[in-house]
Amino acid sequence: MNSIALACTAVLGLLLFVLGLATSIERSRVGALSGYAPEPDRLLTKLVRAHGNTAEYVSFFAVIFLYLGTRNPPHWQLWCMAGATVCRLLLVVGLLAWPSMSKPNLARAIGGTGTYVFGIALCAALIVGR
Repeated sequence: MNSIALACTAVLGLLLFVLGLATSIERSRVGALSGYAPEPDRLLTKLVRAHGNTAEYVSFFAVIFLYLGTRNPPHWQLWCMAGATVCRLLLVVGLLAWPSMSKPNLARAIGGTGTYVFGIALCAALIVGR
């Protein structure tokens, strides 16, 4: 198994579980255990969106990373794995670090675009088989 594939998978898994824990803690803190009023500048709203968005993508990235990681991937695939991981982290930073989610920011734009670009490239690698 390739160590870059494992490291990227571990980082994405850690991101998912830390966001889940942070969301649960914030829900308890504000007393919104089963729902919330989605306001783009509230921490709970940002955490729920960051966790949900992360959950939508990282599980499939993990499958791709681990599968390709067993096949002695070429360098471009390893760069795509690292790039996808960085983009997922950037997207979360873009959701949490800015005052509101109602306005776009560069971190979210790069994170989202990179997720699609690297994800498509890695899926193409699965199809082509190299």
